[in-house]
Amino acid sequence: MSSHNGTITPKPTIPLKRSRLAVEFDGETETVGSSLAPSATPLQTRVASPCTLNPPIDNDGLSWPSLGARERIEQTSEEATAREQRIAGAVKTILTELGEDVDREGLLETPERYARAMLYFTKGYEDNIRDVIKRAVFEEDHDEMVIVRDIEIYSLCEHHLVPFFGKAHIAYIPNKRVLGLSKLARLAEMYARRFQVQERLTKQIAMALSEILKPRGVAVVIEATHMCMVSRGVQKTGSSTTTSCMLGCFRQQQKTREEFLTLLGRR
Repeated sequence: MSSHNGTITPKPTIPLKRSRLAVEFDGETETVGSSLAPSATPLQTRVASPCTLNPPIDNDGLSWPSLGARERIEQTSEEATAREQRIAGAVKTILTELGEDVDREGLLETPERYARAMLYFTKGYEDNIRDVIKRAVFEEDHDEMVIVRDIEIYSLCEHHLVPFFGKAHIAYIPNKRVLGLSKLARLAEMYARRFQVQERLTKQIAMALSEILKPRGVAVVIEATHMCMVSRGVQKTGSSTTTSCMLGCFRQQQKTREEFLTLLGRR
């Protein structure tokens, strides 16, 4: 600042230069920050996750349903049969393109069996969470940790459509309400019977339980083996993947989190 005749005149503010990052798209150089340039990172270009963009439970009781889930639920028996036949026809095309003889004895009914299997493997989209939980939420003056561990899960990797399987461990600290213990396993089963990635499956179980009970905290740990890693690609047999999601006091309080992990034998 300068002083003239006793008056203090502030220095003019110099505008800050915006960082301009030149990125090449399809052979042309664009500048990130302009209205015409695409974003430079995947986090800026991808849409928000359905887990965070949408509520855990819709008005009709479905939980993060697939695009055609309601259509599957409302279909007539004739429409269900037609759907199964279309899937079977697509499987027959795949087998033919793989060089197989779809008319040989071993493959004669494989397309139909596969169609029924896939509809079962993805039935979790159609499950109404209110029907899964029913009336198993009880008022109870209990504020200590509840853990159900070693819940077997079987799911399908959405990247390769091959199975991954393992065990889920679910814990929560009640806030005057508890859930029937078998419903924790049913909740895990509902989300596992979909096309999944393990990270999302872990988060969905935790967020749904938090929405249902409004507990002080929720913790979910899943340990699974992925056939897309064991039987193809790097083929590292014996490898497993562990994911976790901590909400509420499990995230905020280290002692609570450590107690949970200790009880799981992870420390």
